[in-house]
Amino acid sequence: MRYVSMCLLLLVAGVAQADTMTTPASTLASGSLLTDAGMTLPRESRVPGGIALLPLPADAPDGTQVWFGKQRVWVLSRADGSRVAVVGIPLSAKDHIELHLIADGKDNTIAIAITPKAYKEQHLTVSQEFVTPDPKQLERYSREAAEQATVYKAFHATSGGWPVFHMPVVGIINPDSFGSVRFFNGEPRAPHSGMDTGAPEGREVHAPADGVVVQTGAYFFNGNTVMIDHGNGLVSMLCHLSRIIATPGQHVKAGDLVGLVGHTGRVTASHLHWGVSLNDARVNPLLVLPEGAGAEMAAGSGVMVPLQ
Repeated sequence: MRYVSMCLLLLVAGVAQADTMTTPASTLASGSLLTDAGMTLPRESRVPGGIALLPLPADAPDGTQVWFGKQRVWVLSRADGSRVAVVGIPLSAKDHIELHLIADGKDNTIAIAITPKAYKEQHLTVSQEFVTPDPKQLERYSREAAEQATVYKAFHATSGGWPVFHMPVVGIINPDSFGSVRFFNGEPRAPHSGMDTGAPEGREVHAPADGVVVQTGAYFFNGNTVMIDHGNGLVSMLCHLSRIIATPGQHVKAGDLVGLVGHTGRVTASHLHWGVSLNDARVNPLLVLPEGAGAEMAAGSGVMVPLQ
């Protein structure tokens, strides 16, 4: 099929893009990340934990779907009728990922090259129960992980474009926290799948974008947590809260109060963990924020100053 070969050419042309995410001084405000043909899109970074923007060829049949493994990928339509797939790249990705372009009953596999990224190490000291949980705690964790996985794997199709995101809390962002190789009490654990923002206990936490609260809970590792479905496989997870204010089923707008900062779960200090999942892949939240988000945000002012 001609549209498949065209798609391969389009994808290969973008494979070698470097990770160009920057953090200049700016004022945090809502606005476009990447405006392309009348569409707001996240920034692209083809690395583990990044996002790939994949244009579909013009002659791809209507209703063409893109899948990554068992997960459907969000395909957005531009004002000019063209389409682009927004693909979350898992932190476990190696040198490439494989997508499936499905149309008219045919399944075409496309390999996308991924640029390696060396994330920093982070060594933390926590209560030993969070390093070597007992059997009862492990059973609890397994049950909670299954609940969260159900949310991450869901695909609730919605109309409209990519949402505009805002920082969910005012505080000190650690731009190196996402993807960090973590050691707890000297023991290696899975890479960190969210971005940490230091803030005092009790500070307000807001919905980062429009969506529906689909899960709340007091989890073993994540503490008090709110999960918001933004539609089409895009989910926010807000963890370690001192108090949960939102309720499951609640429709929220960006900026709505959903909880308060705390230090529940596996933590060393009061902060907010914000995770973003796209097609069940945890991606760097900085990629969905307005340019300049990897910085220190002065409390109350919204002014961003680059971290060294």
